[in-house]
Amino acid sequence: MWTLSRHHLCLTFLLVCVLAGISFPHIYQGVFHNGLDLSFLFADRHLVAGPVAIFCLSGTLMTLNTSSSCLKHLTSLSGTWTISPAGRFGNQMGQYATLLVLAQLGGRQALILPAMHAARAPMFRISLRLAPGVDSHTPWRNLQPHDWVSEYAHLKDPFLKRTGFPCSWTVSHHLREQIRSVTLDGHLRETQGFLRQLRLRGTGGLPRTFVGVHGRRGDYLEVMPQRWNGVVGDRAYLQQAMDWFRARHEAPIFVVTSNGMEWCQENISTSQGDVIFAGDGQEASPGNNFALLKQCNHIIMTIGTFGFWAAYLAGGDTVYLANFTLPNSSFLKSFKPEAALLPEWVGINADLSPLQKLPRSLSGIA
Repeated sequence: MWTLSRHHLCLTFLLVCVLAGISFPHIYQGVFHNGLDLSFLFADRHLVAGPVAIFCLSGTLMTLNTSSSCLKHLTSLSGTWTISPAGRFGNQMGQYATLLVLAQLGGRQALILPAMHAARAPMFRISLRLAPGVDSHTPWRNLQPHDWVSEYAHLKDPFLKRTGFPCSWTVSHHLREQIRSVTLDGHLRETQGFLRQLRLRGTGGLPRTFVGVHGRRGDYLEVMPQRWNGVVGDRAYLQQAMDWFRARHEAPIFVVTSNGMEWCQENISTSQGDVIFAGDGQEASPGNNFALLKQCNHIIMTIGTFGFWAAYLAGGDTVYLANFTLPNSSFLKSFKPEAALLPEWVGINADLSPLQKLPRSLSGIA
């Protein structure tokens, strides 16, 4: 019987390797053109990481588990834009949304700094972040434009770091549905269960409409009158806003959240049996409050970016506190109501008379 020598075996092995190298690309393109599925390697599907939401710059919301086209798009872009996180939840929501929009318009990658990722990713499942250490070695151009982002069309820098507190629907509105699709992980399931259990007091009936109410108080009680010559929403304003919804919607229920819940309980009337004080008032962990508002059909906001983004993401009718500063307030140098408040939203003028009682040095009244 003829046997192969070691020399013949080596030649045969080399020939097989060459043939495999030539044929594999063609086999791969013909058979695995949609990608190679390795899911059969995971007997326990719980070991596979859950979907991670990515805002693709092409305007679609995808997950790492379903498509790699977003990542391919990112790697094809030139340059990177980011934003320096500052402020609290509402401010950072505006920073993130504006970064996504501006980076898309400029054809750049939108990545967030590790500090913002650590604070917001657990809530929104954000995955587009700069690796630690990259920030300090990147030749950023720092930019602090207007809050209404009027100069976005002229931004051409390959490495741009934006600062400030952007808040403008005029820039982001064409991506509104993409921004609205952000998830809040477990917060949504918890708040949806809470809202399903609500009943109208007195009749025990199911509410037809959920109206979220955000009463911004806290540090604004001093900041608004003393720094910005303005006021916060008072009892009369909230009553008018709730009556506006009662006149237009059948069987509404008002879900109140605030960082001043004690004041709300003392000043919002519950005589009609349609008010629920639901927020926990914890500013350090705003996820539940924001999820509650986002799940409502409509919003009553007072002032502040937290209420703005809750209303913007909820997508229904919104009533807001209008003209809440004196005309000479320096606040209006960085805030334009027409850029921050959608034209279909309904404004109720604030009562500025409390400012008349302040010392002239504080109120700015000549």
